[in-house]
Amino acid sequence: MTVEQHQATATPLVVAHRGASDEEAEHTLRAYRKAFAHGADGVECDVRLTADHHLVCVHDRRVERTSNGAGVVSTLELARLEELDWASWKTRPEDLEAPDSDPERARLLTLRRLLATIVEEGGEPIVLVETKHPTRHGDDVEKTLVQVLRSFDLDRGDRPGRPRVRVMSFSARALQRVHKLSPQVPLVHLVSAKGPSLPLDGTLPKGVGVVGLDIALVRRKPKLVRKFRKHGHGVFVWTVDETADLDLCRELGVDVVITNRPRRAIDRFAAGG
Repeated sequence: MTVEQHQATATPLVVAHRGASDEEAEHTLRAYRKAFAHGADGVECDVRLTADHHLVCVHDRRVERTSNGAGVVSTLELARLEELDWASWKTRPEDLEAPDSDPERARLLTLRRLLATIVEEGGEPIVLVETKHPTRHGDDVEKTLVQVLRSFDLDRGDRPGRPRVRVMSFSARALQRVHKLSPQVPLVHLVSAKGPSLPLDGTLPKGVGVVGLDIALVRRKPKLVRKFRKHGHGVFVWTVDETADLDLCRELGVDVVITNRPRRAIDRFAAGG
């Protein structure tokens, strides 16, 4: 059964947003490993293209919030980005008391490194990869992403024993580029409560099988879930951190919740209420 065929009566699958990002610095390998240690069904990452065309797991256009550096990701080369500390901003008081033997803790994470780690671990986890737009690199982002997926043999849809990769974007153009380059890669169209980028009538652009709804939108318009389901589409919801929102998503029968707190979501669903 694919993620999109997840039954409406089943418990939602739990995908860790940028890893277990409530506990560890987002987009670090440590955050992703912790998410899987908690039992997450999958992980989500954002990717941006560096000046020398490497895909790195960074959400913001600029590096200031999540590193000790400065500048725009797309104008910096990988070597420069790798010199930065990507975890100190998240340091907790208890971290200062104990020696840290994890060399990956503050290291920039590339998409290749993340995928290699997940493939090595085996199994069929969900891997959601979001491309960020607008960017000076334009369609090179999707071209490079498909090349990377192809190099790991992850561009041919769901197969037994392999990670289940989906490409996500708020940009319909970006998704169409991926579909043209690699038609078997499942796609997720993201929709924000701040400004929906497609009609909310339950339909999706050609080739797209899943909608990714903002939890704020689901709170206001819960019937949207049924609308998209009636058209045969899967429904993912982000970013679902609060207990009431987890309960709402389960009641509505969404397929996947994307959360910064995977352990809380797993425990809540396991408790049954």
